[in-house]
This record gives sequence, structure tokens and C-alpha cells, in this order.
Amino acid sequence: MGFGLIVIGDEILSGRREDKHLRRTIALLGERGLSLAWAEYVGDERERITATLRRTLAGSDVVFCTGGIGATPDDHTRQCAAAALGVPLELHPQARELITQRIVETAGDDPAKADLTLPENQHRFKMGEFPRGARIIPNSYNRIPGFSVADHHFMPGFPVMAWPMMEWVLDTYYAHLFHQVKHVERAFLVFEAPESTLTPLMERVESAFPGIRVFSLPSVGDAQRGGIHARRHIDLGVKGDPALVEPAYAMLRDGVAQMGFEVVEVPDVVTPASGAAA
Repeated sequence: MGFGLIVIGDEILSGRREDKHLRRTIALLGERGLSLAWAEYVGDERERITATLRRTLAGSDVVFCTGGIGATPDDHTRQCAAAALGVPLELHPQARELITQRIVETAGDDPAKADLTLPENQHRFKMGEFPRGARIIPNSYNRIPGFSVADHHFMPGFPVMAWPMMEWVLDTYYAHLFHQVKHVERAFLVFEAPESTLTPLMERVESAFPGIRVFSLPSVGDAQRGGIHARRHIDLGVKGDPALVEPAYAMLRDGVAQMGFEVVEVPDVVTPASGAAA
């Protein structure tokens, strides 16, 4: 079971809004000893959203989906989720109750605005129409809920709403997965080395230590950071089970040094296992 993220909205793809969900999702998962396996961006096109959800619902991943669950003409996610599942949309009774509470709250001292038969209030109830069998995700910001079907969790595009909802989902449904595997990354900077020269060594390391992954992040240099980072370099390292990381790292580092390239070590990145200090 992996964790995935789908961010829906033309405004992200057009550049009118900058996505903030990816970084936050990575952080929320990381705090719990989990990691993000993949992410996708999809515009407000019903056919594409439906096809994407049909594909991901057929898999075993936990998927967070943000955006498009409102009731304006450019919101399609609720309808697409129902189509992907092959079930109808229905007004969820708990969603109706929560939306009613929100209508009353926003009406203040004006009973006319709290009239549930008003067209605008009837339209608000559409935000509670979810695929049949969906479960509620509470929204601490304004009560208007999101919904879950299987291991897919749908929430608004607004970070102030989506992020607490995402935390609630993780803590409610997936606490048993937190900090199950201790994960370590060890890396060093290697200067003025072509990746093509290093690739055979990287392949030998992965072959010698099954389950270890070697990563290579080239940089042309960052003058703003200054120091060693201002020079052309590759951030080269290994990640995985701590028992294998140390010998794999030694093989990689020593192999690069033997080629005559300059090596500077950088701090380790550790994701603690269950019971370890966070």
C-alpha cells in the first residue's frame, strides 16, 4: 500500500494558483513515518478526472484527492468519483445535517436567510451529494464535509480546509501504519563528475544490496547558497533499510573516491520506526 496525491483544478495547470498540497502532503506523511509514492495533476475535465479515478480506484494505494468537490459548474470531482465507481450520487444524511448547521450559523440573526427552502440554500446541499456508500470527512473550518470511498479521500482545494482533513484521515484510518519501517538516507556531494561515469558503480551497488535505492541529483551550482553548493556537483547517495544503507553507502563513497573525484559528506536523513524518537 502506497500513498498518492491527486490535485485537481485548471487554476493549477494554468498557473493562476500555485499548488501547495504536494509539499504539505509530504510533510504530513513524513511526520508519521510514511512517504508519498506518487502525485498527479488533473485539470477540470470530467472525462480525464473519471479515467484517473477509475484507474487509481482499481489499485491498492491510499489516495488523497484535492479540489473540485464544490457545487459550481467547474466542480466535477464528486460526479467523476461516482462515475468511476459506477454508483449514483446521493445526499449524505450527515452531510445534510452539517450543511444545515452551517446555513444557520451564517444566517446569524436573520431567520429569512436560514430558510432551508431558499434556492441558494438548496443549492448548498449539493455539496453533500457523494457517491453512494461514501463516508464523511469532517471539516473543522466551515463544517462542509469531504468524503471517502474505499481508500480514496476527497477534500476541498483550499489548504486551510484540506490539510486538517488530511491529518484527520491519516490519524483515523492509518495510524497502524505509522513509523513501521525505519528509513535512512545517506549522501555525499561529488564534484565535477559526469553521471555517465558514475552510473555503472550505482548499478553495482543496487545489485549488491537488493532493496537499497541509489539516487543521483545533479546541480549546476547554486550561487545563492554559496560555499560548496555554488560549484557544479551531484548529490549522490543511498536510501532504505538502515542495516543495508551503511555498507551500500561505503561501497558507493569509496568507489567514487577511487575514481579520483572530490567527495564531501552531508547529514543523514532518518525516518524513525515505531517506538523511536521522532
